[in-house]
Amino acid sequence: MNNNDIVIRLRYALNIKKSDLIKVFALGGMTLDEAKVNDILTKQEPDSKRDDKLTMQQLEGFMNGLIISQRGQKIGADLQPIAPTFDMAKEDINNVVMKKLKIAMSYTSDDYMAFMAKAGIEVSNSELSAVLRRPDHRNYKPAGDRYLRNILKGMAMTYRPDNGKS
Repeated sequence: MNNNDIVIRLRYALNIKKSDLIKVFALGGMTLDEAKVNDILTKQEPDSKRDDKLTMQQLEGFMNGLIISQRGQKIGADLQPIAPTFDMAKEDINNVVMKKLKIAMSYTSDDYMAFMAKAGIEVSNSELSAVLRRPDHRNYKPAGDRYLRNILKGMAMTYRPDNGKS
């Protein structure tokens, strides 16, 4: 999976309009015009680099914007907004997307397991837990594209049952 494919699948599953997509990117600190969003929403060639159309920072900005749009700005003890984190590394893109999606949509591990089951994949709670851990934890496991792809597919099948067979 490449970065823009993640945004395309999330947009479809959550039924996000293009104008709202621009707003979500803006909430995450990314200013994109409609032409760039149109470019992001077109499929990349299979042999192209993962971040050809959408950089890791832009993807993480989108995920941060999704959290802010769904949950509001995080406020610190001094009642000032806390800036979102940008901690995505190339080897754990899927893990960070899954964690931020879980925060944004208030999903539980059971929700993730239900989405994967809907997509036809069975995962144990401990296997899913290992994917959602911090990278420095001894039981941490990098999430392959399979995890994220099937969660997004299950979301689409759940929220758009009429045609969620992406």
